[in-house]
Amino acid sequence: MATEHPMLSEHVRAEIDRWVAKFPPGKQRSAVISALHAVQHDNRGYLTEELMQAVAEYLDMPVIQVYEVAAFYSMFEAKPVGRCSISVCTNIACMLRGSDEILQHIENRLGIKEGESTADGKFYLRREEECLAACNNAPMLMINHKYHENLTTQKVDELLDAAATEDSK
Repeated sequence: MATEHPMLSEHVRAEIDRWVAKFPPGKQRSAVISALHAVQHDNRGYLTEELMQAVAEYLDMPVIQVYEVAAFYSMFEAKPVGRCSISVCTNIACMLRGSDEILQHIENRLGIKEGESTADGKFYLRREEECLAACNNAPMLMINHKYHENLTTQKVDELLDAAATEDSK
């Protein structure tokens, strides 16, 4: 495993090394998801081919395997998106408890549709999420991969206000 890489910041390398240490020697590729999370976060919310290549080199694994992971998981973005990522669950349990209304409320409030980012780059409304596995507390959404359940439009407004304030810091 490399100790330096020109495309990876010192902070990202430290984060990747922390994850690699959790796995047996020679199994550093097991840290690829965490490495991609760190790189994506450090790159304002998306991955580039160059960054995926850097992760592959750093973890000493074939670049195609890094691309496969990044393409498979919906948590990774390959183009610039808003800094605050919002995912609304639209599975049957959430739909029956109002996720369509929640999604429409977010679209109206932010002035964007699914798959779009706000003009100021603060928010990104991800494409439809089939199931986020919180059916018992539907409707629910994730903001920056943190679950929020038992939603109302008022609660969504509070969450969006808090996320906008956090982004300003």
